[in-house]
Amino acid sequence: MDLGDLLAKDAVIAGLKVKSKKQAIQELAAKAASLTGLSEREIFDTLLQRERLGSTGVGHGIAIPHGKLTRLDRLVGLFAKLEKPVDFDSLDDEPVDLVFLLLAPEGAGADHLKALARIARQLRDANVTQGLRGSSDVEEMYGLLTQSLTSSNAA
Repeated sequence: MDLGDLLAKDAVIAGLKVKSKKQAIQELAAKAASLTGLSEREIFDTLLQRERLGSTGVGHGIAIPHGKLTRLDRLVGLFAKLEKPVDFDSLDDEPVDLVFLLLAPEGAGADHLKALARIARQLRDANVTQGLRGSSDVEEMYGLLTQSLTSSNAA
């Protein structure tokens, strides 16, 4: 799975200004609503419900909030580099500055899991995260997120 299939250039945000995890999720839900045509409230509630099960802060300053929505017809990704890191209740207690939001149709099943694995693999690459943190250019960030990693195998 290629991240370019679920991440559009206009779904990359450089320097998102938020003060908390909840505000980050709210801002991303608003952007996702404009990209999908779905209700911002529905997206926000779905993401918050998922966070209640356990934080999507996976460590090393990275969070991958995700959720399934009944009225969504395709996988949709959204990436934001936060202007300042926020506490995300991450597994390693480090604040988060890189957030990749994934929304999936209710029946996505394996595709949802493959997409999550692909996102995690991309964001585990030190060259990618270093580049993302060092850039404020949306085009460059999009390129880093969608490049193929030669060292990784297909899921």
